Amino acid sequence: MRLIRIVILVLLVISGVYYLLDEYKLLPDGTVEDLNHTLKQKDSKLETKEIPTERSAMPYAGDIFQWVGKEADALTEKFGKPKRKDLSTYGYEWWVYTDGKENYIQFGIDNNTVKTLYAAGSGLSLDPIQMGQNYDSVKEKLSFSKEVTYSKDFSSFSFQLSDEERAARPLVKVTDNIFMQLYFDTYTNKLTGVRVLTGDILLLHRPYKMKYRGDLPEKPAATESEQEQIDTGMEQQIFHLTNVFRNQHGKQKLKWDDTVRDVAYIHSKDMAENNYFSHYGKDGNGLKERLASKEVAYMSAGENIAAQYPDAQAAMHGWLNSEGHREALLKNDYTHLGTGVYKSYYTQNFVKKQ
Repeated sequence: MRLIRIVILVLLVISGVYYLLDEYKLLPDGTVEDLNHTLKQKDSKLETKEIPTERSAMPYAGDIFQWVGKEADALTEKFGKPKRKDLSTYGYEWWVYTDGKENYIQFGIDNNTVKTLYAAGSGLSLDPIQMGQNYDSVKEKLSFSKEVTYSKDFSSFSFQLSDEERAARPLVKVTDNIFMQLYFDTYTNKLTGVRVLTGDILLLHRPYKMKYRGDLPEKPAATESEQEQIDTGMEQQIFHLTNVFRNQHGKQKLKWDDTVRDVAYIHSKDMAENNYFSHYGKDGNGLKERLASKEVAYMSAGENIAAQYPDAQAAMHGWLNSEGHREALLKNDYTHLGTGVYKSYYTQNFVKKQ
């Protein structure tokens, strides 16, 4: 009987030890973590959705989509030296690759890593979609929602798209942290451009209305010298992209004109500094007077202006989808172009020379 009691006591002790060990988890460094506390934290996070379910890797097969997250050195190995390296408003550097006619692509580099890209033109690998593809057929492959969400740490963001925005530039969630904007020509209903970007950069651009909980990141402040470089870069981006769009519509390539650029820049700066938006300055002068002041000889001329777009690429698609601006952008008679950018004000001056 005494032996039985000893056995029972030993069994109780063993079970008690097992219970104690089951309540805790031994970490690799030998410390002990309270499992009950950890489980309560997990329950809280699941209830508040602070830790979203991770999605799989990039689901699209096209080469373009795979570049986000890659090291910048891989770009030079694949594409060679970029045509330009331009500062951006958002802290990253644009590496621009274009032949100035058929293909245009630029990669946003931050900390030697590709964080965003924009592409237009032909011959680009965008599988399962294609540049120039009809809106409805793209929509069949991708979901164009009115609301697209993004979560990071303890913050959540919801982008609200209007019907007009979904028709011209829908937003698609590719992974939990990668998004795609598709730019459609609303006159032909064809895909003309694609932008792929991380959630953090999307928040900096803020291209749609948002509902959010948490803190919004602030756009980095640029020095006067940096802003000049940013503006000069966007001027050249608009010039090259204009010729790519014109080529797609069978129009002749435009030549760059420095003097016409100065006329355009002066108008952009004047609009920004005097807080107005018009083809006519507060002195009543229009494009005719501005070109005359710089002694520009021309046979005909036209002007496009834009303001408050996130960047040059967004402004270009805005012009393409506006009837009057589109007419100037694609007019076959013009021979030269000068583009002037001052902060978030954009001016294109087209002229026909003999």
